[in-house]
Amino acid sequence: VGPGYRVHYAIADVPGFLGAGSALDLEVRERVMTMYSPDRKVPLHPTVLSEGAASLLPGEVRPALVWRIDLDSDAGLRTVALRGSRVRSRAKLTYEEVQEQIDGGVADENLQLLREVGLLLQEQERARGGVSLPGAEQEIHTDGESVELVMREPLPVEGWNAQVSLLAGRAAARMMIDGGIGILRTMPEPSPADIGRVRAVARSLGIEWPKAVGYAEIIAQMDPTVPAEAALLNAAPVLLRGAGYSAFDGALPELTTHSAVAAPYAHVTAPLRRLVDRWGLQICLSLSDEAAVPEWVTTSLASVPDLMGEGGRRARALDRANVDLVEAFVLHGRVGEHFDAVVLDNRKDTSLIQLQEPAVIARCESELPLGTRVSVRLVEADVDRRVVRFVPADQAAQSD
Repeated sequence: VGPGYRVHYAIADVPGFLGAGSALDLEVRERVMTMYSPDRKVPLHPTVLSEGAASLLPGEVRPALVWRIDLDSDAGLRTVALRGSRVRSRAKLTYEEVQEQIDGGVADENLQLLREVGLLLQEQERARGGVSLPGAEQEIHTDGESVELVMREPLPVEGWNAQVSLLAGRAAARMMIDGGIGILRTMPEPSPADIGRVRAVARSLGIEWPKAVGYAEIIAQMDPTVPAEAALLNAAPVLLRGAGYSAFDGALPELTTHSAVAAPYAHVTAPLRRLVDRWGLQICLSLSDEAAVPEWVTTSLASVPDLMGEGGRRARALDRANVDLVEAFVLHGRVGEHFDAVVLDNRKDTSLIQLQEPAVIARCESELPLGTRVSVRLVEADVDRRVVRFVPADQAAQSD
């Protein structure tokens, strides 16, 4: 390899399990992606595959598609290949276990290299102008009997692991572009008007944003535990709109890059839960083998972006309904109580607030100062309608 790194990344060989045009193939094209709810998930593939024969389970020999990606000493992408193989996973580890081993100095060489390469890839992303929104994520936790909402701060190892997945996606996109066939995950650059709106939010919050500093850099500097900066981060997703898929066979599409990745990018690391990855992997496998791309891919490729778009809309609607339901459930019985919150957004006569505890993001019926800490009172928590309503604490008191 010479100076640098060689990354091996094994992915479930889903193309090898599904016959084109089979009943199973037609069904997964309807499902598009795995759907998640607090008490269950509806898998893209039958569990006999997704949790059995196709899953890279520890201690089991499984067919896999293995990326071999060579990097230079700064983690810059040099060469890439994809090959079919058989692998045996050595262990199944949680992020918490890996982070503890790395922090404790007892991690094996592979995990130490994950940190080393992950940090270099993060630096590469910053240099390209890529964007990763910092901050905690709202999650639903359930043990089968109780359910709660929490704001979970991602561990550093999650970022490093994500960078390796992004690396595979960038490598795949390069193969597709060079080979003249593929399906890219794309997102346009934000418009000057959208950047201007977010800059206006920063000014209203008293956050300094020099003209020479780009939006990616200012987002990376924000601390989500600071109320004003959390409000700016809440406004930032307007800069990350319009993600979709661009399929091509011959001429390249007009847009080939993903603005948040700041490079061409493709989805190729999660074929068990996402439909598009099967096409991307099969294309890259054929290109790497210098073989013809199978007819089932070329004849159906143009239909995949629409399938993914519809599946994504269903998944987002389900996710929002899940969160709305759980928010109403965890607050049910607490009507009249006061809660500390941070104002994330405001519009005429309404504000978006995030409670300090529980981890609820909801509307408050008043235009409150952006990026401030406030006290609010719960006036409604309707589980059947999945609705929660707040008013400012002083307003509630005045109306009693």
